[in-house]
Amino acid sequence: MLGGHRRDNRRVHAEPLLGNAIGSTEDSFVIVEWTAEAGDHWIAPFHVHDHDDEAWYVLEGVLGFRLGDDQVEAPAGSAVFARRGTPHTYRNAGPGEARYLLVMTPRIARLIDEIHQPGADLAAVFAANESRLLPGP
Repeated sequence: MLGGHRRDNRRVHAEPLLGNAIGSTEDSFVIVEWTAEAGDHWIAPFHVHDHDDEAWYVLEGVLGFRLGDDQVEAPAGSAVFARRGTPHTYRNAGPGEARYLLVMTPRIARLIDEIHQPGADLAAVFAANESRLLPGP
């Protein structure tokens, strides 16, 4: 489940994605469309996935990324790839909302579901999903 959505067993899935996920923790990958509110704050804590890749495609606005020691700004139409083992985080780097697609593995989708549960122990959830929280950025 990602954001309260259960596995969808339909052979064809064609409907608006905003706020929903296509794929599940039981599939090979998951894609979500999310909106980042305006404001200069990191959306995710600085972290690393030891065995999973993650990618973003910016639909509207600008996202800012820290990938290892590099800082990158990605305007609409840009794609960003965080290869497994690369410390990373991201934020809305523009003056308005940013809308984007996030492509992730089922393990990352599960991690995201679990860290949003009330009382979640973030370090334990990251560790259980073969990821680690890091100091910074």
